[in-house]
Amino acid sequence: MKERTPVAISSDAYFFEKDKSNSILILGVGNYLMGDEGIGVHTIQELSKQELPEYIDILDGGTGGFLLLNCFEAYKTVIFVDATMDGKPEGTISLLRPKFAADFPTALSVHDVGLKDMIEAVYLMEKVPDIHLFTVSIEKLDPMTVELNPKVKAALPELNNQILKLCEALHSEKS
Repeated sequence: MKERTPVAISSDAYFFEKDKSNSILILGVGNYLMGDEGIGVHTIQELSKQELPEYIDILDGGTGGFLLLNCFEAYKTVIFVDATMDGKPEGTISLLRPKFAADFPTALSVHDVGLKDMIEAVYLMEKVPDIHLFTVSIEKLDPMTVELNPKVKAALPELNNQILKLCEALHSEKS
């Protein structure tokens, strides 16, 4: 199996180098240095080790906020991956279809303001992409920790499986 080298994105130009209208962006967000809060980033790291279909692009969005707006102009479909403190058991995977910024979970921890502000801006754009949000329930933040809690880490394979199944279904709908 050919190993796919992750693309390091250092410029907005990347999003306009080729037509992304038939591609799906998987966007992991969160703070990698806050333990479980970085589940979105960990997800992207795990996906980067797999051979993915050509129609899937992955991006470690970190805590990028408004810097990620160009992604929403370039892609018709965006799948977010993020942590949430929703009171569900640790490691619970949920799929949401947010129609408005208010539909995003209220407890997106340290990047809550930036992410919600960015989503508000997305909904003001001329063309709004089809947005899907996978969340993983966490119990706490662990500052200056890059390790995931065992229950959150154990959810990673199933989370990636669900994300790839959704990508396949979405791509099939378009074909």
